[in-house]
Amino acid sequence: MAGRILVVDDDPNIREVTGFAVEKAGFETLFAENGLDALKTFQRAQPDLIVLDIGLPEMDGLEVCREIRKSATVPILFLTARDEEVDRIVGFEMGGDDYLTKPFSPRELVVRIKAILKRTACSAEPTDRIVVCGNLRVDPERHQCRFGDNDVNLTASEFTLLSVLMARPDHVMSRPSLVDALYGHNIHVSDRTIDSHIRNIRAKLSQVGCADGIVTVHGVGLRMGTCKAT
Repeated sequence: MAGRILVVDDDPNIREVTGFAVEKAGFETLFAENGLDALKTFQRAQPDLIVLDIGLPEMDGLEVCREIRKSATVPILFLTARDEEVDRIVGFEMGGDDYLTKPFSPRELVVRIKAILKRTACSAEPTDRIVVCGNLRVDPERHQCRFGDNDVNLTASEFTLLSVLMARPDHVMSRPSLVDALYGHNIHVSDRTIDSHIRNIRAKLSQVGCADGIVTVHGVGLRMGTCKAT
């Protein structure tokens, strides 16, 4: 799996260690040490994925993500020095696809990068299988989600999760099974990450009038709701 990865971090040691691991895995690596350089490099090089530190000086990673999301859906994996739920939630709400807390294993970072790029590639593969649940419609070929006449802008991770749930709308899926669908079987991811993605999908669906898009079955997991207009 080839690809171009932009690593944005103000710590030269993290850039060096991360760059070595990513390049060893076969990726081309670009670097930026602050938010402004990150935006310039992104516009110039058009990377396939961005590893983005939240705690950047002057323009932080969340602001960089906000600017990028105005024009692009490139996958973004956030790095942060704190394991604070509010950071994770805000990061996903801004359009992040994944999240790692420092200190992290370079090997795990590479695994997550591969998982994100794999599901991004899968969502881009041509297919005529359009999935409909109530007024909600997912078109994998166009990477498009619509509720009624309204577009729902989802990240690659959110699109994958919603597609998995919509494939069997009456089936309750456990959080571990959703983790496996998103990341594969060889990586540990907290249920809180899935919950953050689900919370973000629900918020986006609610904004277009779909209040019961994803239903929690307490003690069991998640399934699709009726997806009717409110």
